[in-house]
Amino acid sequence: LSLKFGDIGNLKGLVIRLLLTTSYYQLSVQNWFTLHRLQLLYNHSIQATFNATRICAPASYSYHCEHVSSLQRYDALLIPSSANDLSKLWEVTFIDFQIQGFNIQEGHFAYAKECASFFSPAILMGLVMSLILLLVLAYALHMLIHLKSLDRHYECKASPAYFTQVKDNDMEDEKEPLRSSGNESYELRNQQFCKIYI
Repeated sequence: LSLKFGDIGNLKGLVIRLLLTTSYYQLSVQNWFTLHRLQLLYNHSIQATFNATRICAPASYSYHCEHVSSLQRYDALLIPSSANDLSKLWEVTFIDFQIQGFNIQEGHFAYAKECASFFSPAILMGLVMSLILLLVLAYALHMLIHLKSLDRHYECKASPAYFTQVKDNDMEDEKEPLRSSGNESYELRNQQFCKIYI
């Protein structure tokens, strides 16, 4: 695929040549096209050659990327073919790059496969935040598990503060009548109090 700039000033003799191939992959059970190489020609002589990496899509799709560049700040999908080549002197950047080499219908791009990697900065930040939230949740569950039981336990004990020692001869009769105005009532001599543990 050759892109010619026509009669645009100094770019009249500049041609950008994209070498595309298609291959069948059994794993995906379909054909994929790949951009293997990009060449810059000026006045019919090759000035620079870049090897393309990770620029591929199913043959029935197009490929779209916000930046396809030889610069590191744009993830450098274009790599100079050799250290001795003049490619090191060139910086190539395509903005809003979209390409489809095969199965073009009615002059329109097909559905685009995006170039966003699985581990982009936004995705990595989301994974880190999810990990932090999971750690907080695990710590909260750990603290809840190690709390004392929330069931109510009643433990009744005799209080030595309220009672005096009961003599042995009084043990058989735990109730003693209270003398009051005509009514007979009883009180338990061995009173108890309850503690509630939560």
